[in-house]
Amino acid sequence: MKAVVAAEGLRKTYGDTVALAGVSLSVDQGEVFGLIGPNGAGKTTLVRSLTGTVEPDAGTARVLEDRPSAVDRDRLGVLPQNFAPPARLTARELLTYYAGLYEDARDPETVLADVGLADSGDTWYEELSGGQQRRVCVGSALVNDPDVLFLDEPTTGIDPAGRRTVWRLIEALAEAGTTVFLTTHDMAEAERLADRVGLLAAGELVALGTPAALVADHGGPSRLTVETDADPAVFDDLEYATTPTPDGVVVRAVPPAEIGSVVAYLEDRNVTYTGLSWAEPDLEDVYLELADDAELERTRRQAGRQLAATGGDR
Repeated sequence: MKAVVAAEGLRKTYGDTVALAGVSLSVDQGEVFGLIGPNGAGKTTLVRSLTGTVEPDAGTARVLEDRPSAVDRDRLGVLPQNFAPPARLTARELLTYYAGLYEDARDPETVLADVGLADSGDTWYEELSGGQQRRVCVGSALVNDPDVLFLDEPTTGIDPAGRRTVWRLIEALAEAGTTVFLTTHDMAEAERLADRVGLLAAGELVALGTPAALVADHGGPSRLTVETDADPAVFDDLEYATTPTPDGVVVRAVPPAEIGSVVAYLEDRNVTYTGLSWAEPDLEDVYLELADDAELERTRRQAGRQLAATGGDR
């Protein structure tokens, strides 16, 4: 089966800024692909290259086995990061307008219900809350019942309840066969929705895999956080590795069954603590680790280019 969305060696620069540095990936039918990465990493440029609104300098992009700009618009749904529909239309009027652009659109009333705005259809867009506005925008991207849906930070500004409404909607669309490509800064969102996640940093795809695989490979050990004012040297004889923090000490790779031994260690030394919390690594740990590594590598390369340009003189 051929990929529904595919990129091969995509490159794009803006002056001296490298937005994409040879990005390759593929997304299958019905898959939810999550793209994460720091601001300025190239995520929006990648989405625009895949949807035909930006022409890459090199490489190829394919959507539904065709050039993005040639794809039947009825089969494609796109929600840009910044989208400002007419403010003096109601939520219902907006969805009705966008539905009218397609030959076989979904019922706007159904879409309003899907995004959790069944009771707000008669409210002008400008009078909706920021989160409600974003949900109208999500609805406008799927009113044509697309085969492929690109969502650039779809839940930005949406409250937790509204966010879960959108999450359930995306899950239902994927179960019905829609391919979803989304960018997000919300690691919980990526971990819940995405079948696979790609981490883009400094224009390069530095990691790709299922959330579980990425956490296993790059998330690091579990951590037990001890909130205490005690001198970190008190922990020197503990059998686990420790890292001082402004609020206490983090004890790494402690199995849940051994937390009691750490507590006993503290009690034996009369160490007073105000909090104790244990956590497994998650996608946020992966993000922080790999994004930091990519930024260090980018800085190293820049320094190397500058050194080469000056002939190595200092």
